[in-house]
Amino acid sequence: MFIRIGFDIAYSFPQPTEMILMLYTHPERASLLMMPERLSSDPAITIEEFTDIYGNRCARAFCPGGRLHLKNDTIVVDGGLPDILKPDARQHTIHELPSDTLLYLLGSRYCEIEKLSDVAWELFGHGPTGWGRVQAICDWVHHHVTFAHEAARCDRTAYDTFRDQRGVCRDYTHLAITLCRCMGIPARYATGYLGDIQVPVIPPMDFSAWFEVFLEGEWHTFDSRNNIPRVGRVLMARGRDAADVALTTSFGKHVLEKFDIWTYELSRPEVAQTLKQRSTL
Repeated sequence: MFIRIGFDIAYSFPQPTEMILMLYTHPERASLLMMPERLSSDPAITIEEFTDIYGNRCARAFCPGGRLHLKNDTIVVDGGLPDILKPDARQHTIHELPSDTLLYLLGSRYCEIEKLSDVAWELFGHGPTGWGRVQAICDWVHHHVTFAHEAARCDRTAYDTFRDQRGVCRDYTHLAITLCRCMGIPARYATGYLGDIQVPVIPPMDFSAWFEVFLEGEWHTFDSRNNIPRVGRVLMARGRDAADVALTTSFGKHVLEKFDIWTYELSRPEVAQTLKQRSTL
C-alpha cells in the first residue's frame, strides 16, 4: 500500500520568533519513504535538524516575523495491515521491566497519576491484567468520553478529561495513558498521520494521537479514541505526553492561519505520476 502524506500550514508572527518543529515522520519510517521529506518554508528560513532524547526527528528555526508557510509532502510504503493484536501479551511486574521503560510509569505534564490512581485501581484492579487490562481501559475511555472537536484545549489534562468526559484524540490518549501507568503498565504517547483508509470518511483531516504500552517484552499500539485496529498509521513522534511531541513550539505570539493535512492511499499509477512530477521540480 502507498500512502501520500503531508501538510500545508501557515502562521502569522507579529515579531521575530524562535521555533521548535516536530513535523517529520519518525526515523523508524525513513526507509519506507519513496520521496525524501522536504520541509519547505515561505519565506525561506534556515531549518536546523536535530534528534531529541526520545529519538524523534526535530528542527529549530527562526522566523523573522510576518506570515510563515510550512509545507511537506511525501509517499510512504505501508504494509496495509491493521494494528497488530496480541491478546495474550503478559503484563510485567515492575522489577521485570527494562530500566528505559520506567519513565513511562511516572506522572507527566498531562498525565496526573496521583489524581487518578485510586480511580484506576477501583475500575481495573479486579479484572484481567496485561493486554486485557489495557483493552478494558481503552473500552472504558472510549465509552465514557465524548469526542468534541469544539472542546479542544491545549491545557486539558487527563484528570480534566476524566472529569469533563469530553475532548479530542489527544485527550482520550492522555486519559488512557494515565490509567495504564496507574496500573503499572508503561505507556507512551504517539502522534502521526492516520487517514480514513478502510473506514468511513472522518472530516476534517488532522494529525492523530494514539499510545503504546509495554507488554510481553515489546511495545504495542492502542487507540482509545477509535478503539478498533486501524490501517495506515504513520508515526511522527513519541514522548511522555503531548508536551514532548508538539508539532510546533513558538517562543512568542502567533496566529494559526492555515492547517491542511492529507493522508490517503495512492494506486501504483498515481505513485508513478507523483514521482514523475516531483522529479521535474
